[in-house]
Amino acid sequence: MQLILRLYDRFSALFRELAKFGTVGAVAFVVDFGGTNLLRYGVHLGPLTSKVVATVFAATLAYLANRYWTWRHREQSGMAREYFLFFVLNGIGLLISLLIIGFVEYTLEIRDPLSYNISLIIGTALGTLFRFWSYKKWVFLPPDLPPIDPHTGLPETTESSHSAPHAPPAPPAPETADPARVNGITRGR
Repeated sequence: MQLILRLYDRFSALFRELAKFGTVGAVAFVVDFGGTNLLRYGVHLGPLTSKVVATVFAATLAYLANRYWTWRHREQSGMAREYFLFFVLNGIGLLISLLIIGFVEYTLEIRDPLSYNISLIIGTALGTLFRFWSYKKWVFLPPDLPPIDPHTGLPETTESSHSAPHAPPAPPAPETADPARVNGITRGR
Protein backbone atom coordinates (compact mmCIF):
# COMPACT_ATOMS: atom_id res chain seq x y z
CA MET A 1 0.00 0.00 0.00
CA GLN A 2 2.90 2.37 0.79
CA LEU A 3 4.28 1.87 -2.71
CA ILE A 4 0.97 2.90 -4.27
CA LEU A 5 0.78 6.00 -2.08
CA ARG A 6 4.35 6.98 -2.94
CA LEU A 7 3.69 6.48 -6.65
CA TYR A 8 0.51 8.55 -6.38
CA ASP A 9 2.36 11.34 -4.57
CA ARG A 10 5.13 11.28 -7.14
CA PHE A 11 2.93 11.24 -10.24
CA SER A 12 -0.28 12.97 -9.12
CA ALA A 13 0.78 16.36 -10.53
CA LEU A 14 1.63 14.73 -13.87
CA PHE A 15 -1.73 12.94 -13.94
CA ARG A 16 -3.56 16.21 -13.23
CA GLU A 17 -1.60 17.97 -15.98
CA LEU A 18 -2.34 15.14 -18.41
CA ALA A 19 -6.05 15.22 -17.54
CA LYS A 20 -6.27 18.99 -18.03
CA PHE A 21 -4.16 18.87 -21.19
CA GLY A 22 -6.38 16.07 -22.48
CA THR A 23 -9.55 18.04 -21.75
CA VAL A 24 -8.21 21.13 -23.50
CA GLY A 25 -7.00 18.93 -26.33
CA ALA A 26 -10.41 17.28 -26.69
CA VAL A 27 -12.15 20.65 -26.99
CA ALA A 28 -9.49 21.92 -29.41
CA PHE A 29 -9.78 18.67 -31.39
CA VAL A 30 -13.54 19.14 -31.80
CA VAL A 31 -12.99 22.73 -32.95
CA ASP A 32 -10.14 21.70 -35.27
CA PHE A 33 -11.78 18.56 -36.66
CA GLY A 34 -15.22 20.13 -37.02
CA GLY A 35 -13.82 23.36 -38.44
CA THR A 36 -11.63 21.51 -40.93
CA ASN A 37 -14.57 19.45 -42.18
CA LEU A 38 -16.84 22.50 -42.33
CA LEU A 39 -14.26 24.44 -44.34
CA ARG A 40 -13.40 21.46 -46.57
CA TYR A 41 -16.88 20.15 -47.36
CA GLY A 42 -19.14 23.10 -46.47
CA VAL A 43 -17.14 26.05 -47.79
CA HIS A 44 -15.16 23.90 -50.29
CA LEU A 45 -11.69 25.14 -49.42
CA GLY A 46 -8.71 22.94 -50.26
CA PRO A 47 -7.72 20.10 -47.94
CA LEU A 48 -4.58 21.81 -46.61
CA THR A 49 -6.08 25.32 -46.39
CA SER A 50 -9.03 23.98 -44.41
CA LYS A 51 -6.70 22.32 -41.94
CA VAL A 52 -4.51 25.43 -41.52
CA VAL A 53 -7.41 27.83 -40.87
CA ALA A 54 -9.15 25.51 -38.40
CA THR A 55 -5.88 24.73 -36.61
CA VAL A 56 -4.99 28.39 -36.10
CA PHE A 57 -8.37 29.00 -34.48
CA ALA A 58 -8.18 25.83 -32.34
CA ALA A 59 -4.57 26.58 -31.33
CA THR A 60 -5.50 30.04 -30.07
CA LEU A 61 -8.24 28.49 -27.94
CA ALA A 62 -5.83 25.80 -26.71
CA TYR A 63 -3.15 28.33 -25.81
CA LEU A 64 -5.49 30.35 -23.64
CA ALA A 65 -6.92 27.26 -21.92
CA ASN A 66 -3.50 25.71 -21.31
CA ARG A 67 -1.94 28.95 -20.03
CA TYR A 68 -4.78 29.85 -17.67
CA TRP A 69 -5.92 26.38 -16.61
CA THR A 70 -3.60 23.44 -17.38
CA TRP A 71 -0.29 25.14 -16.54
CA ARG A 72 -1.39 28.23 -14.61
CA HIS A 73 0.97 27.21 -11.75
CA ARG A 74 4.00 27.29 -14.04
CA GLU A 75 6.31 30.21 -14.63
CA GLN A 76 4.83 32.97 -16.77
CA SER A 77 7.73 34.01 -18.93
CA GLY A 78 5.86 36.65 -20.89
CA MET A 79 2.76 36.22 -22.99
CA ALA A 80 4.49 37.34 -26.21
CA ARG A 81 7.30 34.78 -25.75
CA GLU A 82 4.91 31.98 -24.78
CA TYR A 83 2.45 32.76 -27.57
CA PHE A 84 5.25 32.89 -30.16
CA LEU A 85 6.76 29.58 -29.00
CA PHE A 86 3.31 28.01 -28.69
CA PHE A 87 2.52 28.82 -32.30
CA VAL A 88 5.93 27.78 -33.59
CA LEU A 89 5.48 24.40 -31.89
CA ASN A 90 1.87 24.21 -33.10
CA GLY A 91 3.20 24.97 -36.56
CA ILE A 92 5.44 21.91 -36.32
CA GLY A 93 2.47 19.85 -35.10
CA LEU A 94 0.41 21.25 -38.00
CA LEU A 95 3.19 20.37 -40.43
CA ILE A 96 3.01 16.76 -39.23
CA SER A 97 -0.74 16.74 -39.99
CA LEU A 98 -0.28 18.46 -43.35
CA LEU A 99 2.33 15.91 -44.41
CA ILE A 100 -0.06 13.06 -43.68
CA ILE A 101 -3.04 14.78 -45.35
CA GLY A 102 -0.90 15.73 -48.35
CA PHE A 103 0.43 12.18 -48.65
CA VAL A 104 -3.10 10.72 -48.66
CA GLU A 105 -4.60 13.43 -50.92
CA TYR A 106 -1.79 14.00 -53.42
CA THR A 107 0.53 10.99 -53.34
CA LEU A 108 -2.00 8.20 -52.82
CA GLU A 109 -4.72 10.26 -54.59
CA ILE A 110 -7.39 9.09 -52.16
CA ARG A 111 -9.82 11.99 -51.83
CA ASP A 112 -12.94 10.63 -50.15
CA PRO A 113 -14.17 12.12 -46.85
CA LEU A 114 -13.42 8.97 -44.81
CA SER A 115 -9.77 8.85 -45.91
CA TYR A 116 -9.45 12.59 -45.32
CA ASN A 117 -10.80 12.26 -41.78
CA ILE A 118 -8.60 9.26 -41.00
CA SER A 119 -5.56 11.24 -42.12
CA LEU A 120 -6.75 14.14 -39.93
CA ILE A 121 -6.99 11.86 -36.89
CA ILE A 122 -3.58 10.25 -37.44
CA GLY A 123 -1.91 13.61 -38.05
CA THR A 124 -3.57 15.15 -35.01
CA ALA A 125 -2.53 12.25 -32.78
CA LEU A 126 1.12 12.46 -33.84
CA GLY A 127 1.10 16.26 -33.57
CA THR A 128 -0.44 16.05 -30.07
CA LEU A 129 2.35 13.81 -28.81
CA PHE A 130 4.90 16.32 -30.07
CA ARG A 131 3.00 19.30 -28.62
CA PHE A 132 2.60 17.84 -25.12
CA TRP A 133 6.33 17.20 -24.87
CA SER A 134 7.35 20.53 -26.39
CA TYR A 135 4.93 22.73 -24.40
CA LYS A 136 6.27 21.39 -21.11
CA LYS A 137 9.86 21.77 -22.27
CA TRP A 138 9.81 25.22 -23.88
CA VAL A 139 6.53 27.11 -23.37
CA PHE A 140 5.08 26.50 -19.91
CA LEU A 141 8.22 26.35 -17.79
CA PRO A 142 8.40 24.85 -14.29
CA PRO A 143 8.21 27.49 -11.54
CA ASP A 144 11.66 26.62 -10.13
CA LEU A 145 13.58 27.75 -13.21
CA PRO A 146 15.18 31.20 -13.30
CA PRO A 147 12.95 33.94 -14.72
CA ILE A 148 13.13 34.69 -18.43
CA ASP A 149 14.53 38.05 -19.53
CA PRO A 150 11.71 39.60 -21.63
CA HIS A 151 14.21 41.35 -23.91
CA THR A 152 16.36 38.34 -24.83
CA GLY A 153 14.03 35.42 -24.14
CA LEU A 154 16.87 33.74 -22.25
CA PRO A 155 16.96 32.76 -18.57
CA GLU A 156 18.19 35.55 -16.33
CA THR A 157 21.37 34.87 -14.40
CA THR A 158 21.38 35.39 -10.66
CA GLU A 159 23.76 38.31 -11.04
CA SER A 160 21.57 40.16 -13.54
CA SER A 161 18.45 39.73 -11.42
CA HIS A 162 19.93 41.74 -8.52
CA SER A 163 19.94 45.50 -8.72
CA ALA A 164 23.12 45.95 -6.66
CA PRO A 165 26.47 45.77 -8.48
CA HIS A 166 28.57 42.69 -7.98
CA ALA A 167 30.45 42.98 -4.69
CA PRO A 168 34.09 41.92 -4.41
CA PRO A 169 34.73 38.62 -2.66
CA ALA A 170 34.95 38.70 1.11
CA PRO A 171 38.40 38.35 2.67
CA PRO A 172 39.28 34.89 3.94
CA ALA A 173 38.20 34.07 7.46
CA PRO A 174 40.93 34.47 10.09
CA GLU A 175 42.54 31.29 11.24
CA THR A 176 42.08 30.13 14.80
CA ALA A 177 44.30 31.91 17.21
CA ASP A 178 47.32 29.81 17.94
CA PRO A 179 49.96 31.52 20.09
CA ALA A 180 52.66 29.54 18.29
CA ARG A 181 51.65 30.99 14.88
CA VAL A 182 52.29 34.59 13.95
CA ASN A 183 51.51 35.82 10.41
CA GLY A 184 51.23 32.27 9.13
CA ILE A 185 54.72 31.35 10.33
CA THR A 186 55.14 28.73 12.99
CA ARG A 187 57.59 29.80 15.66
CA GLY A 188 59.67 27.27 17.47
CA ARG A 189 58.73 26.44 21.03
